[in-house]
Amino acid sequence: MTAVEPLPEQPAVSYIMPVLNEEGFLEAAVETILAQDYDGEKEIVLALGPSHDASNEIAARIAARDPRVVLVDNPERDIPAGLNHAIAASRFPVIVRVDAHSELTPDYTRVAIAALRETGAANVGGVMRAAGATDVQRAIARGYNSPFGLGGGAYHGDGTPGPAESAYLGVFRRSVLDRVGGYDPAILRGEDWELNLRIRNLGETIWFEPKLGVTYWPRASFGALARQFFATGNWRAVLVRKYGGANPWRFFAPGTLVIGLAASLITLLLQVCGVMPFASFWSLLWAPAALYVLGILFAVARIPEQRGLRDRWLTAVTLVTMHTAWGTGFLRGIVFGGGKVVDRSRIA
Repeated sequence: MTAVEPLPEQPAVSYIMPVLNEEGFLEAAVETILAQDYDGEKEIVLALGPSHDASNEIAARIAARDPRVVLVDNPERDIPAGLNHAIAASRFPVIVRVDAHSELTPDYTRVAIAALRETGAANVGGVMRAAGATDVQRAIARGYNSPFGLGGGAYHGDGTPGPAESAYLGVFRRSVLDRVGGYDPAILRGEDWELNLRIRNLGETIWFEPKLGVTYWPRASFGALARQFFATGNWRAVLVRKYGGANPWRFFAPGTLVIGLAASLITLLLQVCGVMPFASFWSLLWAPAALYVLGILFAVARIPEQRGLRDRWLTAVTLVTMHTAWGTGFLRGIVFGGGKVVDRSRIA
């Protein structure tokens, strides 16, 4: 790890937030920032995309009553571009990425800066704890919080402090962001992982601190979840094409699953149509679908915070939606690249 400049006890902090169609969440997210248990100077820079709802009007009202809130335009609408606009408009040596669909715990900033100082890390991140207000959103939150849903990222579980591959959101030393040139505006999803890879390639450390907690409000419908995960899988494939083996093996699993399920379905259709006999070795191609069904049943049985059969059914639908949408998007991205695939799941 290269030497980093020491931080003062309470460095000034710039919070950066891209905003697009967040009228139901924006005010609460900003309030959790303003309510941080941190005495150092702070500002919030909101990068406003071309929202279809009242997000920009809400942001203007917030800025009018609090001079610590700064507004900048994000005409490209994409998250990486918005983050770069916000960084450029910010002033302070510590950059805290925040999300309109997330709410920070009151001690978030104080704990993160202590971790930056004590570890010498370039970026510190904590635990993402998804929450929901409806039955469907709670089921989607359970998928986010379970390793059966999103897999092995440290920030999806409590874990132990230590160096990490990436970080959820992130609390950065500004000097390191300047050295890597900020976010890559060409990577429309997976931008955090890609940025943290470049930071690690500088010899710097990404640090996971489980004392940091962020409440995340996921998509509230299965259709929106599918659109989000298709775009995420598509752009993960772009990162695989660009960085190859630097990607962990778990990112290949959903695409492999979709290929296996497709093989099972095609085999069944051909057998039903009489092209293939049922009593033949071709029936072995049912195995991927059969094993996946058993895997979903096992996962649903292990995931906590479920009440009754309806919750378990919604959990199963969540997991299948996550896996198949992500995997289908991944295969699309491997073949065709990123293209014009964007996540429009926040647009009503």
